[in-house]
Amino acid sequence: MIELPSLSSLYIFTKTQIPCYLQSAHFCGKCQMCTTVCSMQWLIPPVFLIVSFIEVNMFPRVILRGTMIKKSQQKKRTSPCNYKERFFVLDTQNLKYSERRPGKKPMVKGCIELHRIKCVEIVCTEVPIPCNFKYPFQVFHDNHYLYVFAPDNDCRQRWVRALKEETKHNNLVAKYHPNFWMDGKWRCCQQTEKLAAGCHVYDPLGCGLYYFLLIVPNTFSIIAKLRVMILLTCNSGPRMVIALQDYTPLRDDDLPLKKDQEYVLINSSHCDWWAVENDRGDTGFVPSTYVAVKCGNNFDRFEWYNKNITRGEAEELLMNEGKEGAFMVRDSRQAGVYTVSVFTKAPGSNGEKNPRVKHYQIRQTEAGEAMFYLAEKYLFSTIPELIHYHQHNAAGLITRLRRPVSQGGGCSQDITDPSKDQWEVDPEELTLGQEIGSGQFGLVLEGTWNQRKVAVKMIREECMSDDEFKEEARVMMRLSHCKLVQLYGVCTQHSPMCLVFEFMENGCLSDYLRARKGHLSQDLMLGMCLDVSEGMAYLESSNFIHRDLAARNCLVSENNEVKVSDFGMTRFVLDDQYTSSLCSKFPVKWSAPEVIKFCKFSSKSDVWSFGVLMWEVYNEGRLPYENRSNAEVVESLNSGLRLLKPRLAPDAVYLLMEWCWKEKPEDRPTFALLLHELASVSDL
Repeated sequence: MIELPSLSSLYIFTKTQIPCYLQSAHFCGKCQMCTTVCSMQWLIPPVFLIVSFIEVNMFPRVILRGTMIKKSQQKKRTSPCNYKERFFVLDTQNLKYSERRPGKKPMVKGCIELHRIKCVEIVCTEVPIPCNFKYPFQVFHDNHYLYVFAPDNDCRQRWVRALKEETKHNNLVAKYHPNFWMDGKWRCCQQTEKLAAGCHVYDPLGCGLYYFLLIVPNTFSIIAKLRVMILLTCNSGPRMVIALQDYTPLRDDDLPLKKDQEYVLINSSHCDWWAVENDRGDTGFVPSTYVAVKCGNNFDRFEWYNKNITRGEAEELLMNEGKEGAFMVRDSRQAGVYTVSVFTKAPGSNGEKNPRVKHYQIRQTEAGEAMFYLAEKYLFSTIPELIHYHQHNAAGLITRLRRPVSQGGGCSQDITDPSKDQWEVDPEELTLGQEIGSGQFGLVLEGTWNQRKVAVKMIREECMSDDEFKEEARVMMRLSHCKLVQLYGVCTQHSPMCLVFEFMENGCLSDYLRARKGHLSQDLMLGMCLDVSEGMAYLESSNFIHRDLAARNCLVSENNEVKVSDFGMTRFVLDDQYTSSLCSKFPVKWSAPEVIKFCKFSSKSDVWSFGVLMWEVYNEGRLPYENRSNAEVVESLNSGLRLLKPRLAPDAVYLLMEWCWKEKPEDRPTFALLLHELASVSDL
């Protein structure tokens, strides 16, 4: 029989002598103490357990620690909405978070006793995250919600699993809310009571990924990913790829991408999803269109590459195509050198004939690592990356590279070509009514289509080319959000061409505001700003910039919901910047300084315009700078002057306007942050 330690010896155990079981509630099975205790645990006297209990509670074991971002809990209605970096520590008793201060002891800012926690779960949302850490989870305790943002999905999963393990025996909720509480309602179920019962069954042992699959459409199926995983053994050797843009994972087995970083290509057998590995050895799946193989001169898989074609043949092919931005990449006469040939109707600065084909040789830097460029300011590690960028941004070229042309097939059809059957509307099915509006490019008529009331935008032939019309249609087809006016279809086979939109009963926002002057409530005006910010946050997250945001380009529905419209100037961008090659006309009174000076558009220039739109709303439709010429407005902006505070605007809202009008684009907020800030104002 095993001899038990004496009672007195139990009281002089040091911390390091306490068995692992007593510190963590688990036997390690390795150390001598645990082996002894495991073999005799049924003989342990009650006194030993009491002493052990005292020891564990005096010295709680640390489970996890790390830096994350915490959203203010807004326990009071007047509490501000903010996001602050905090150092979190989870031990066997509490979840604590502290403010780290250089040269000083961290200051504890909050402590949640674990036994008070009723739910821990990841947050799945389509709303853009307004801070640097993009992976939120929630802790529900004492009728309050703590939202924490982790730097990556692995970190989030570690914390959620650890917290669930420590709280699984608590008095837990049966259901939880998988989305955020924002704008006075739950985004998942639209309930307006913050403490309302949840809408999704809470699993105290797992993570809420099922709901995530429901709200993210067109995600790559698990079975398909497993098939790709099986094929990993077929890899013939490591190849390098370069990220063309950032990618935020949609699933646990996806890998985040950072623009311009290199990754090892593990498998590319699936056309849509490739397996890659980062420099830390983490592996996962990424969309194949987000990366370019760093493989020198093998471009045969790209539709824009024409291997055996002369300069004259390229010019003839592009001139016959006759579409603005039609282009190809071809071999130059010098071996190993490539040329981009592009068709344009833009007038030349040196009296060049119009239309014409311009040729740009793809050059390489001489110093350091070889980089490719067409314009010296824009350098790329691969030619596919260079072409991909200039397809969305002229950036020094006469025009964007819009339509790849090949020797065999002519101009490549975009996957969202307006002539596709699913978008084409039969004119015979359209009944046109009275004119309800007009703009720079045409008329807007009331109409009926398939027994549905619609708005029909008719294009004046002299104001917009067929190509420009189809460009706007393509933009609309790629966008779908409840705060954007929805496109139903297009008529491209008959003249004049037209776009068919959802009908917005109350017309454009600027007219709506003027017609109801003196009768607009604070809630209604703030709600309008929230609607527009939500639509613009979606555009921002989708890499689109509007370039013409104003009250006149927003429409109001029958229930006073505001939606963003008029996408004629909208552009898809890769680096949140678009430099107009022709310096198109723009509305000076809504434009940011960098647009006026350099024709540089970005989501931050849209933010400036949004500040002016908010000013319009709180001035009930007044025009900004209504008694000043464009030249006087420019002079005022250069002097640092800004629009004055509207009489009806709360101080908190005007502070947001001023934030939107910061001189430097990087000092302005994102739409994601504006959406959260406006939502916090609405909660007050």
